[in-house]
Amino acid sequence: MSSDFEGATPGFLVWRLSMKWRVAVDRAVAPLGLTHAQYALVASLHGMHRAGLRPSQRQLADHTGLEALYVSKLARALETAGLLERARDPRDPRAVRLALTEEGREVTRRAIDVVQGLLHQLMEPLGGLGSARTREFTRELTTLLDVPLDPALPDPPVTEPSVTEPSVPSERTEEQS
Repeated sequence: MSSDFEGATPGFLVWRLSMKWRVAVDRAVAPLGLTHAQYALVASLHGMHRAGLRPSQRQLADHTGLEALYVSKLARALETAGLLERARDPRDPRAVRLALTEEGREVTRRAIDVVQGLLHQLMEPLGGLGSARTREFTRELTTLLDVPLDPALPDPPVTEPSVTEPSVPSERTEEQS
C-alpha cells in the first residue's frame, strides 16, 4: 500500500478512488465530447437499451445513482449535442423516455471501449478483470452499495483505536461534543 494512504480511513480511500476514477474517465472521454457524468448516463442507457428497455429519466437516475434533476440537465445537453432523444411517454405525460440517437450509439460504443481500457489498468494490480481478487472486490463494493446511509441516524459509539485501525483526528469540535 502507498505510504501516502497509511492510516487513512476507508471513507477517505473510497473518496480518493472515486475521484481518481472520475478524473481519469473525464480525461479519457473528453475527446469524444463527453464528461464523466455524461458517460455514466449514455453508457447506462446503452446497456439498458441492449436489455430491451427504454427507460424514463427517473429510471435512469435510479440506475445511475444520479439525482433526477441532474439526469434531466444532462439529458437536455446530450439532446442538444445530437446524442440522445427525449420523448414524452404517451402512457404517463409526466415521464420522459430516453433513447440514444445513431450518433449517440456510435460515440457511446467508442467511449465504452476507452473506459474499458481504464478499467483493465485499474484492476491489473488485483490480477485483472477476470481474477478472483477482482470478483471479491466487486462483491465487497456491492455489499457497501447495498447499505442504506441515513445522515439522521445517531453516530455509533466510539471504540478505542487498535493497531490495525489507526487513530484519525475527529472533525468534531469540543462544542459539538
